[in-house]
Amino acid sequence: MRRALPLPLGLLAALGTPLPSLAAPSVELGQVLITDEAQDELIDAGERLRETPGASNLVDMQRVGQGRVASNQDVLAYQPGVFAQSAGNDGIKLSIRGSGINRAPGAHGSGVYTMFDGLPLTGPGGTPYELFEPLWLSRAELLRGANGFDQGSLALGGAINYVTHTGYDAAPLQVRYEAGSRGYQRRHVSSGQVLGNLDYYVALTDAEYDGYQKHSSGSAKGFAANVGYRFNPNLETRFYLRYRETENELAGRLTKAQIKHHPRAANAAYLARDDSRPQPGSTWVGNKTTFFLDDDSRLEAGLVYHDFPMDLREGPMRLKVAYTDVSGTLNYLRRDTLFGHQSKTTLGWRTTKHLPNSGASQFVRNGDEFGPRSRDFSYQGSDTVLHAGNDLELAPDLWLTTGLAMIYTRRESAVSYPADGGKVSLHDWDYAPRLGLRYDIAPQLQVYGNLSRSVEPPHPWSLIWSSTVATQPIELENQTATTLELGARGDSVLGRWDLAWYYAQVRHELLAVEIVAGLPAKEANASPTVHQGIEAGLDSTLWERPGNGKLSLRQAYTFSDFHYRDDDRFGDNRLPGIPMHYYQGELRYDWPSGFYAGVNTQIASKVQVDYANSYHADAYALLGARLGWDSPKQDWQTWLDLRNLTDKRYAATVTPGYDDAGQDVARSTPGEGFAAYLGVSYSLR
Repeated sequence: MRRALPLPLGLLAALGTPLPSLAAPSVELGQVLITDEAQDELIDAGERLRETPGASNLVDMQRVGQGRVASNQDVLAYQPGVFAQSAGNDGIKLSIRGSGINRAPGAHGSGVYTMFDGLPLTGPGGTPYELFEPLWLSRAELLRGANGFDQGSLALGGAINYVTHTGYDAAPLQVRYEAGSRGYQRRHVSSGQVLGNLDYYVALTDAEYDGYQKHSSGSAKGFAANVGYRFNPNLETRFYLRYRETENELAGRLTKAQIKHHPRAANAAYLARDDSRPQPGSTWVGNKTTFFLDDDSRLEAGLVYHDFPMDLREGPMRLKVAYTDVSGTLNYLRRDTLFGHQSKTTLGWRTTKHLPNSGASQFVRNGDEFGPRSRDFSYQGSDTVLHAGNDLELAPDLWLTTGLAMIYTRRESAVSYPADGGKVSLHDWDYAPRLGLRYDIAPQLQVYGNLSRSVEPPHPWSLIWSSTVATQPIELENQTATTLELGARGDSVLGRWDLAWYYAQVRHELLAVEIVAGLPAKEANASPTVHQGIEAGLDSTLWERPGNGKLSLRQAYTFSDFHYRDDDRFGDNRLPGIPMHYYQGELRYDWPSGFYAGVNTQIASKVQVDYANSYHADAYALLGARLGWDSPKQDWQTWLDLRNLTDKRYAATVTPGYDDAGQDVARSTPGEGFAAYLGVSYSLR
């Protein structure tokens, strides 16, 4: 029997209580000043998200920057519907509505379509993390579930668009330095300006850390740049460049007993082999050009080249991987009047294709000694999506959303050494319809609902790694899901709130499982599963007096119930990997002078660590604190970020096994103990 705990106090009570004005969903704005251009961009993004009949989040990086900004975990904190936990390096475990719940942190992500500036990052091989640097961002836009449809996203978890600074919202010069526990340092310098019709942004960032566990140190360095030009009011273009190198030692996963008594230890096997993951350098180059055809229509064209090689020194092997893909996008957006009713139409096409050099070579390994080549194999894949959507105002404030997407996927893998193991070639057409309604009951209250289908093909490398025969790839089917979502958002006496419920029936779910500890997980199609949950957020002003300051509380709660439907082996067992209940909250006081201080908490229920549900990682509750100062002139900023004040020992992430038979197996990555981080930033205005 599955029973949901009550929502945190105040979340449900906020429903239906009218108040002054409706803000964009989940916008994080604190006591900070930003330029008029940046403010307008944020407001426009919020309005676009609100026109979607489904759940969304808008993250303002000004608020995120008032503390340590080390990884995507910091960016996606306090976001309802999102589980994001770091494994101690750049790689995080990210799950939205059960996407990628069984993936190891740092592996190429699944189930969420990720973009940089509206251009594809996710490809047939998943979503690599090497190019992600949070200090380069101005905001992040999340469209949960099927709500990323107009971006060409058909993933179960939806879409995330990470938006880089431009010359319009960046300072002519910004310098930032972060330092903290266990050798953590992050240095950042950037510049952005508008020079007539041209604007530019360029940033250089590097970081290093010793890590919480033994043998978990790492470093990263890279730069980002973009330059835009407005030829005339009807034509503008922007070029983007990202390059980043990372290097991480790997400490491996621990047992529950080890986390309780020796959380900073490394997995003995990882330590003996000196496992590591150097990323020789990833490059992402893109262009987006917009043609404004008239006042009511525009055409957006994009092109991306992405090269991301890897040198994986994990387990009893070394794997040198070459990945290169190219993407193209084309979107046509138009506003019309249809039979006297407003109509908004989007037609889109996107494609991503691996280039021929994508493949890998495997070498025998003995510690730091690398032996002869033992296997060569290739990865080839492509995704092409055609989508058409329309928003039609049926009556004042009542909008009907319809859409249909077609996706063509190709997955090919072949072993060429030591013997020709044949070739698996999967080609498939699939479809994803969408139907939604949204109604603005009042300027302060909106309700919505949608019914949709999602499609996710396997990674090409899964065809190789999931095989038990070294020279023979296997075949996998596309994962599909039909999802019903209902929700509402608005303003009330208790603050700005949003609430969503969803229910998804998933077929052929792609689940990976680590059968032999320390060896790559095997992926297979599961029997039918159910993903259902509740996502709730509430930002409240508890007390405010002009000239004296403001006391506020922000909360995010996610209830996740993912389980089999009458599986022959596991019945209705829960799918392992993330907690059923996950809550984050922050109570904060802001003074008019720019000082602020707050306390925060993170609470998670226990997590099953295998599909048999024979063992679990314990529930935990963390406490933190943050205080800082933002100059009224918007030039100086400083902060102190204290985390895990009670030095709680807990499992931050779980990489599931198949059936541990009740044994305490090394499946979990320990969360960081007590840590203190200090930062200072200067921006020339």
